[in-house]
Amino acid sequence: MCGLVRISVRRSVGGEGRRSMVVVRDPAALFDEFWELWVRLQTDCQVPGTVVVVEGERDRRALRRLGLRGPIILVHRGRTISETAQHLAASARHVIILTDWDTEGGHLAQRLKEFLGVGRFGADLEHRRRLARVLRGELAHVEGLYGWAHRTAEKGNRSLGQLLEAAERDAERPTE
Repeated sequence: MCGLVRISVRRSVGGEGRRSMVVVRDPAALFDEFWELWVRLQTDCQVPGTVVVVEGERDRRALRRLGLRGPIILVHRGRTISETAQHLAASARHVIILTDWDTEGGHLAQRLKEFLGVGRFGADLEHRRRLARVLRGELAHVEGLYGWAHRTAEKGNRSLGQLLEAAERDAERPTE
């Protein structure tokens, strides 16, 4: 985990101090860790047959604003989870699940994984887990990812816009 640890002492009415550790995360290091994971996710999404699954339209918009290409499927789109899993099993080779990092999102991810696990492939929860580790205490919903990345980049003296433009240029370059 990136960041600095600051120990603070609180004085009670009786004068006795109680120590507590407060973790202050360095925005530049936090953003760098996030961006490394994000670039890896973008690369994985470029593999043909890869689909990303999110909970709703706002989540899809946040991922698009962060430059994620390829199919992004909404799990809540008038289908049951099992119907969504059947559709994915029939049309995708690799499914990356990026549900929210709250309890409901975790349950949804596990249910999708169970439904997809019985087919020819399983669901990829690794990106969700790694992002959750980096974003712990920072963000719980995918829809807020773009705004969080923008604010954190600025705090760390980075330009999210420039990074996204560079990533776009790299994606457009022909591979040899």
